[in-house]
Amino acid sequence: MACTTLLVGKNASWNGSTMIARNDDSGSGKFTPKKFTVVEPLDQPRVYESQISHVKITLPDNPQRYTAMPNALKGEGIWAACGINESGVAMTATETITSNPRVLGADPLVEYQKKWESENLYFGTDSVIEEEGTDEEKAGGIGEEDLVVITLPYVRTAREGVKRLGELHEKYGTYEENGIGISDRDEVWWFESVGGHHWIARKVDDDGVVVMPNQLGIDSLDMDDALGEQVSNMCSADLLQFIDRYHLDLEDHDDFEEDDHYVINPRIVFGSHDDADHVYNTPRAWYMLRYLEGRDDYDGNEPVYGPEDDDLPWQILPVNRVTPEDVKYLLSSHYQGTKYDPYLSYGDRSYAGAYRSIGINRNDFLGFAELRPDAEPIEWVAFGSNAFNVMAPFYTNVSQIPEYLSNTTGRVSTDNFYWTSRLIAALSDASYGKCQNVIEIYNDSVMSKAHALINKFDAQLAEAADEDKQAICEEANDEIADMLKKEADKALSKALFFRSNDMRNQYARSDH
Repeated sequence: MACTTLLVGKNASWNGSTMIARNDDSGSGKFTPKKFTVVEPLDQPRVYESQISHVKITLPDNPQRYTAMPNALKGEGIWAACGINESGVAMTATETITSNPRVLGADPLVEYQKKWESENLYFGTDSVIEEEGTDEEKAGGIGEEDLVVITLPYVRTAREGVKRLGELHEKYGTYEENGIGISDRDEVWWFESVGGHHWIARKVDDDGVVVMPNQLGIDSLDMDDALGEQVSNMCSADLLQFIDRYHLDLEDHDDFEEDDHYVINPRIVFGSHDDADHVYNTPRAWYMLRYLEGRDDYDGNEPVYGPEDDDLPWQILPVNRVTPEDVKYLLSSHYQGTKYDPYLSYGDRSYAGAYRSIGINRNDFLGFAELRPDAEPIEWVAFGSNAFNVMAPFYTNVSQIPEYLSNTTGRVSTDNFYWTSRLIAALSDASYGKCQNVIEIYNDSVMSKAHALINKFDAQLAEAADEDKQAICEEANDEIADMLKKEADKALSKALFFRSNDMRNQYARSDH
């Protein structure tokens, strides 16, 4: 999937939380309705089978409760996407990333192969073409459809999550390359698959922030640490031999000293360097870095970094501590304040829409895990196009999610947050100039009221006995969902009013 990820170390956040957030985007030309749910241990499968790759995996017998954001419609698998488990470990999966032909030739992706059948023929314009197949069906590897379900219920720290992900990749292989964020209250890790079976991972510095578009992102990996103490780096056990055997490291290490750590740049070793990256991927990273680090290095006549540069930093120190409002703004952005904004209405518009926005029409949801050091974990949720939606927080120490967020179906309805958000976005986009203020008021109102409700229930939770906390969290979520529905209904009414007044069949004269 085409997605955008933001990772924040605990000292870089506004309240000491670790933060991982990601937009989940549909492929071009379609939308995937999503719902917010809780999976109890009894509902977790003991033998998991992927619908895409048909791989079967026997799962451990001790799953934990976890939240998930599965597809609302059946037919393509679960796609749990993101969640927080009862140990306070969060996971977001995945950010689709890319590699280069040398890596994929050395360690091919593990793709599902169906059995050849005589019916698998179709007619071209001039001839009969045989569809590819094999004598026997062969299962593929694991992928985005599967990763949260087979990982998150079974880990109690972020490090455990990275190691389990690595073991699963090595054992089953993968049919696609992905980046995966996983965190606990102390650490944030970023995992990247490399080829069919190999992987790398870096710990985000406590003071650091990482931005990730759809390309391999890690720009430095200490191989001595990754194959040794694993303080901040991890990787496949045979990664060094893999790199050496297939001549993948293109950098010159002639100045390497005997006592130096062997540090590679995974972007050069494993990454892609396609022209499409400069339109689709790097500009998104540039815009987020520009916001977080300040404009001095990213704007002006001679900027250090431009939107098409291949050497944008993977991790930076932000100028200010990152808030939930920053997360929402960045993952909703469409290059506002620059000449690349597709909604630009003044000046030279020749660059408007030149780059792929972060907040686009096919955002399905924004999932943001805020693991607070001294309070219950919070999962912030938004549905639909982020340029026109709002994000609200929910406690995850619960056995159920309010219906407004969990009852999504294929039927368009204002009875749920997913379809209401999509309707607001479609109407607001069509009357952007008039609805821009509606969306700003909608966001400010929801965020203000959400913070007030979290503060209210945090105070209750601080005084409550452990056995009473889940009930308080569920009461809080119900109040937040009720508030969210009222605010969404108001925004929808206003957007509909402005869009109705912009209809092409309008006429100034009235009968009364």
